[in-house]
Amino acid sequence: MKTNILVSLLGISSSAAAAAVGSASKTPFGYASGSKESIANLKDKVENVVWILLENRSFDNILGGVKRKGLDNVVNNGPFCNRQDVSDASSTKYCSFYKDFDSVKHDPDHSVTGYNMELYGTYTPSDAAIHNGSLTVTAEGFLEQQLVHHKGLDPKTAAEEVLGYYSEDEIPTLVDLVDEFTTFNHWFSCVPGPTNPNRLCAISGTADGHGENDNSFDVSGVDTSNIFQVASEKGISWKNYDGTNGAFLPDSLFFNWTAQNAKSNVVPLENFYQDAYLGLLPQLSYINPSCCDLDTNSMHPAGNVSFGQVLVKQVYDAIRTGPQWDKTLLLLTFDETGGFFDHVAPPLAVRPDNKTYTETATDGESYTFTFDRLGGRMPTWLISPYTPKGHIENDGIDPATGKTAAYSATSVLKTLGYLWDLEDFSPRVSHSPAFDHLIGPHKRSSPATLANPRTFPDAV
Repeated sequence: MKTNILVSLLGISSSAAAAAVGSASKTPFGYASGSKESIANLKDKVENVVWILLENRSFDNILGGVKRKGLDNVVNNGPFCNRQDVSDASSTKYCSFYKDFDSVKHDPDHSVTGYNMELYGTYTPSDAAIHNGSLTVTAEGFLEQQLVHHKGLDPKTAAEEVLGYYSEDEIPTLVDLVDEFTTFNHWFSCVPGPTNPNRLCAISGTADGHGENDNSFDVSGVDTSNIFQVASEKGISWKNYDGTNGAFLPDSLFFNWTAQNAKSNVVPLENFYQDAYLGLLPQLSYINPSCCDLDTNSMHPAGNVSFGQVLVKQVYDAIRTGPQWDKTLLLLTFDETGGFFDHVAPPLAVRPDNKTYTETATDGESYTFTFDRLGGRMPTWLISPYTPKGHIENDGIDPATGKTAAYSATSVLKTLGYLWDLEDFSPRVSHSPAFDHLIGPHKRSSPATLANPRTFPDAV
């Protein structure tokens, strides 16, 4: 009987509905994601969404040292090791360990082929072998690739940079988020590649064939549909709060549509705080942090982790003490893992379109990527007075199949689709688990402010 009701509510197959029913019984509030009940509750509780993408950090790198039950990280399930030379079993082995680099000086490789080496131990893995399961992720190439990418770097330093993780004392602001709100264990980036293709995919549902930070991102040269354009067409208010300080275009200005039609929606980051304190936030607030060197706040190497926590605290505190807190959903995540080690294998994914990207690897070989697998695992938090306190969320449900699936950057678009009645942006979005069911029916207490960040004892 319950399965038949869910079929009519979700418009999915009976087998998918049965899976959703089973999942609903295990969710914090008993909602099945995508169900009529869950979506109605989401729309009732959320009027404003604030979305921040920080830069280039993996789950194990940021949260590897947080000792909380249920976190799939280094201190709970490690250590994890890399050899200096992937192909030489006798080469020196280094394991993941605590190291307090507030600023990582040597930016790890996060190109498509660099990720291939880090994950599979080869720049040009066989896609057929990946799909049939004969080639699996070992995550053993991070150290070797750091040494290739930064020739002459001391192996111990390289290991500390890419395998290291932070202590709870160094990330008090983020530990507060783990304890007070919802943390995703399995949230992956769109693309095993660099920043801009991942940011594009997060806001468009596709990387549109981009596998590198090419010139089109600098000249508003991207043509694909995106959340900003669709929001405008649906009468949904939005602003892109720009903290880039003119170093590069903020994400909404990747698109020629925005440059031609909505430039006034791009405003300085400081406007966010006045809007939050005064209750003037639009329905969608999208925040670009600063990047990518010392004295920037996105956490991108060589930017400071402590400075990134300052940004997180400032944004949270402004929303929390402003008049819109009760109806605001804050999503804090990263764009990609930046070449930092993570022990959880990124899963395969539905292709968003038929486009491909070809790159020449460091060894001179050519590799063509078909956008059919996700990038690395990143820390992600769902922050609201209606989220379960201290909850660790594992996998979600593919809304098209009813099967268990990992969350990813396009899960935001799927959830916003439920909230604002938007069509799916791409097949990838259609298969992305939403997190509507993590918003509960009753408001609960939450801290007025987050813990203050602090400087690192041996920061570099």
